[in-house]
Amino acid sequence: MNTPQPSGQYDKGKKNKQQRTKESTRRQAMLNTHRINPFKYDMNQILEESAMDPAKASSFLASVIAKASRVSTKEAKEFVKTFLDSGDLTKDEADKIGKLLDKYSKYR
Repeated sequence: MNTPQPSGQYDKGKKNKQQRTKESTRRQAMLNTHRINPFKYDMNQILEESAMDPAKASSFLASVIAKASRVSTKEAKEFVKTFLDSGDLTKDEADKIGKLLDKYSKYR
């Protein structure tokens, strides 16, 4: 028999639990946030040797880190490629940045 409960009390056997369905999402390589400081150090070494303006390099680094840690390293590499196409980076520098992204990434 289903009797109403006094206010403030719940029937433990019939709690309204929200059913969560796990959507299948593919794991992606993302920047390992536990190793962000060594990544920044290595990136700064590459950017100091490049011909990029230091003010532009700072925002470029922040954007690469944001994309790599929140979206995926693939998206970050595509972002780096736009700077290669615009002439701010050389092919060698873009390749070094791509290798760093691979080195400091993990699948999540």
